[in-house]
Amino acid sequence: MATIFTRIIQGEFPGHFVWEDEQCVAIMTLNPMKPGHVLVIPRQEIDHWDDLPLELATHLMSVSQKLAKAIKQAFPCARVGMLVVGLEVPHVHIHLVPLDRMQDIRVEGLAQAEAEELAEAAAKIREALA
Repeated sequence: MATIFTRIIQGEFPGHFVWEDEQCVAIMTLNPMKPGHVLVIPRQEIDHWDDLPLELATHLMSVSQKLAKAIKQAFPCARVGMLVVGLEVPHVHIHLVPLDRMQDIRVEGLAQAEAEELAEAAAKIREALA
């Protein structure tokens, strides 16, 4: 059965996309740690990050760097943190989160963002990428 991410990539479920290419996508997460929280997801369903082919892992890191620069511009912060957790969905995804302090990093008990908030955040990041 396809993962929730594959279903979003295929258009079966809505997603607020900020990046799309042949190897990966980046979407706003529904439960952001902070506004501007993005997930970078390979199109190929791979459960563990350490099983990624080197070429794909390199591409995901390159895209993540580009997106981090755009996130910093759209959501001024001390830095953009990167997390690969992988317990919640069995499909590799990289969390990119604008951070100002360690307390900004939390993975549980996050409120679901409103669709309008996600759309606005996605638009700001896409504008910064342009």
